[in-house]
Amino acid sequence: MDLRVPRLLKRPRRAAAALGAAVLLAATGTWTATASDTPGPHRTDRVLTMADGTRVDTSYFISGGGGRRPAVLLAHGFGGSKDDLRAQAEDLAGHGYAVLTWSARGFGHSTGRIGLNDPAHEVTDVSRLIDWLARRPEVRLDKPGDPRVGIAGGSYGGAISLLAAGHDPRVDAIAPAVTYWDLSDALFPNGVFKRLWTGVFFNSGGGCAQFEPALCAMYQRVAQSGVPDADARALLEKRSPAAVADRIKVPTLLFQGQTDSLFTLAQSDAAERAIRANGAPVKVDWIAGGHDGGDLETGRVQGRVRDWFDHYLKGTSAGTGPAFRITRTGGVDSTDGSTRSRGATADTYPGLRGDPRTIPLTGREQRVANPAGASPPAVSALPGLGGGGLAQLSALGTGVSLDFPGQYARFDAPPQRTALRITGTPTARVHVKSTSADAVLFAKLYDVGPGGSQVLPGQLVTPLRITGAKAGKDVTVTLPPVDHEVQQGHRLRLVLATTDLAYASPTAPATYTVSLKGPLSVPTAPGVTTAATPLPSWVWWLPLAGAAAALALLLTTRRRTSAPAPDPELAEVPLVITDLSKRYAKSSDRYAVRDLSFRVEKGQVLGLLGPNGAGKTTTLRMLMGLIRPDGGEIRVFGHAIRPGATVLSRVGAFVEGAGFLPHLTGRENLELYWRATGRPPEDAHLAEALEIAGLGDALARAVRTYSQGMRQRLAIAQAMLGLPDLLILDEPTNGLDPPQIREMREVMIRYAAAGRTVIVSSHLLAEVEQSCTHLVVMDRGRLVQAGPVGEITGSGDTLLVGTGTPVAEPVVEKVAALDGVASAVRTEDGLLVRLEPGTTAGALVVELVRLEVPVLSVGPHRRLEDAFLTLIGGSA
Repeated sequence: MDLRVPRLLKRPRRAAAALGAAVLLAATGTWTATASDTPGPHRTDRVLTMADGTRVDTSYFISGGGGRRPAVLLAHGFGGSKDDLRAQAEDLAGHGYAVLTWSARGFGHSTGRIGLNDPAHEVTDVSRLIDWLARRPEVRLDKPGDPRVGIAGGSYGGAISLLAAGHDPRVDAIAPAVTYWDLSDALFPNGVFKRLWTGVFFNSGGGCAQFEPALCAMYQRVAQSGVPDADARALLEKRSPAAVADRIKVPTLLFQGQTDSLFTLAQSDAAERAIRANGAPVKVDWIAGGHDGGDLETGRVQGRVRDWFDHYLKGTSAGTGPAFRITRTGGVDSTDGSTRSRGATADTYPGLRGDPRTIPLTGREQRVANPAGASPPAVSALPGLGGGGLAQLSALGTGVSLDFPGQYARFDAPPQRTALRITGTPTARVHVKSTSADAVLFAKLYDVGPGGSQVLPGQLVTPLRITGAKAGKDVTVTLPPVDHEVQQGHRLRLVLATTDLAYASPTAPATYTVSLKGPLSVPTAPGVTTAATPLPSWVWWLPLAGAAAALALLLTTRRRTSAPAPDPELAEVPLVITDLSKRYAKSSDRYAVRDLSFRVEKGQVLGLLGPNGAGKTTTLRMLMGLIRPDGGEIRVFGHAIRPGATVLSRVGAFVEGAGFLPHLTGRENLELYWRATGRPPEDAHLAEALEIAGLGDALARAVRTYSQGMRQRLAIAQAMLGLPDLLILDEPTNGLDPPQIREMREVMIRYAAAGRTVIVSSHLLAEVEQSCTHLVVMDRGRLVQAGPVGEITGSGDTLLVGTGTPVAEPVVEKVAALDGVASAVRTEDGLLVRLEPGTTAGALVVELVRLEVPVLSVGPHRRLEDAFLTLIGGSA
């Protein structure tokens, strides 16, 4: 999630017209018409005014061809905007749909406050968007005012698709992904406050003031008390699809993530049961990734969504896939570092309790302490503090978790005689007695190897609030739903801990006594069968090639390695990217990045520039080993980048925003983050990072008191921990005012001054011009130009033609078509004209006068903004 900027919001005004006049948004910030000028589906941007005066920014995609077609609404995730959905929208439009994307209230360029999908606001907005689609001549209608329409979205956008289906009977099919059914249950599971994730929500939304007042007050109240009250639960329940469970009666394709401590598999399970009870077709797909990281399987998921809509919106015979599908991981491919996975399916959804198997547990009655202040806390998932990798590691059999002695009870099962596949929610019965009125425990089910190493599947825990525990109470422990294979010889271990970093625990000291009351019940779902892995082609020719391969090995005496050998000539070069390419999907011919090459030297502050969709973030994610390129190579200090490459320890990154515990100080947040990495405290270089960040006395204050600029600097300090040789910053000045931007500029310059390297992606061109030494300009995934800032701003024979008033678009086109003119771009008060070699300014003026352009001034450009527009040809 990106950290969003608190904006000055005007009080919403009542307006009689809901969707009457639609105005269009241009890149200059004024409301004018824009449309896609690239091949493929046509895009038009509009700002639609809602009934209460809120302005909702939309993009409408449609491909050529006559006739009416079904429509699809695409909703973005929390902290995002409509721009995140462009690739999927273009794909669906190319397959014959009219596609509308929009930025929800409080995000992107839309106004209003965030209501967490409030039925009175965000859900009503969707109905107004459907009204608009019903008036489009390209959209198929089931009856007047009722378009044939489906809705898809992930996380926040997935919930709005469910809510819209429950509130508006015109919705015909939905495909929500990694989302919630009951937001109260997701953030207050079993009455325990999920404080880390809730803090991430409110921070990534731009701060409490960006939310509806009732939500802001609720968060502040619960964050201070640590205990969700009835009003808080009721407020979130009202905004949950569960509130309209009996009204969602449309075909529903549910995707849910297995590595997700925010919205667990239990959320989609509850949705499936409710919608199926209404008689609607429902299918469930458990994907490998989730909010805690892992593979989101974007290409496969979008393909299945397209088939779903083809079947239920177009009425084609497209297959909709199995009733239940799950992606299972099977280790790492040593040749390229990618995770091996394959699908398992079933003809019916097994639920979370299917075919239980009873496993005995042993362990005496145990007394455990809830420490004063609930500190030190146990560690499982770490949302916003680097937990993204933990869940993925656990799926591969390498766990990172921490329980403190004396703060947990454990009960062990005997070693497994055969492998055991857990699919669903294990349960157990225990007896809990407390010295306090209530007890809070965190239940985990570990997979323990023969050597004692333990893995926490998905890094998931279940919190339990046990009321009336002073007298003692029998409790059913419902553990997190997972799909996990326990190998032969491994054992299961039930742990009940008194603290967890991700949750709020009672701060008063107490002692809990925990004992067993029954065995462990484990769901197995034998009807879910894993697809056989097809034999690769080399199986057939391997016997014939074996002798030749052995001979080659003998002659060369060279061992195969899992990654290219380091290049000693590049050992001191921070970054070299060579012919890098990444497609949107394996089978797609559309590229997010294509044939990209550039080099970064020590001491440089490199600005990575390009319009939305240029491929900047994709490039940074490949650089950090988060996604694998389809072609080309990235080398950091001579080492080829692969997922988990050791050289990544020399890289620090601030790319998707950082979430902090609002009630801890800045220093405490950084110390917790570094402790979670497992590296020695002395390697953090905390003092040096803080000195560079320049936070001063603010480090001793709670993060909730920080301004947006201070939070950004704290996030940069977190990225600088360990003083990485290569620091990557994505939009580090987001939400900062001019003095704060100047301070951030000084931070980057100071960091690089010691011979380290900084790569910064930013849309603030004037700031990049002042803070960066070198630039890489990208457009549509390709390199446009790279070099020193001064060289780029001075390159090309580009003139600023002042006219005093905007030049009409037809005139701009005539200027661009003149002999000797390479390009012409309209500015607020004139033209930016790039000349071909040999053409003079005088010759240009003669032609401009002939075209009756009111020329007031002509001069060479000097700003990076002008050079940038020239280089990308106005595609921003």
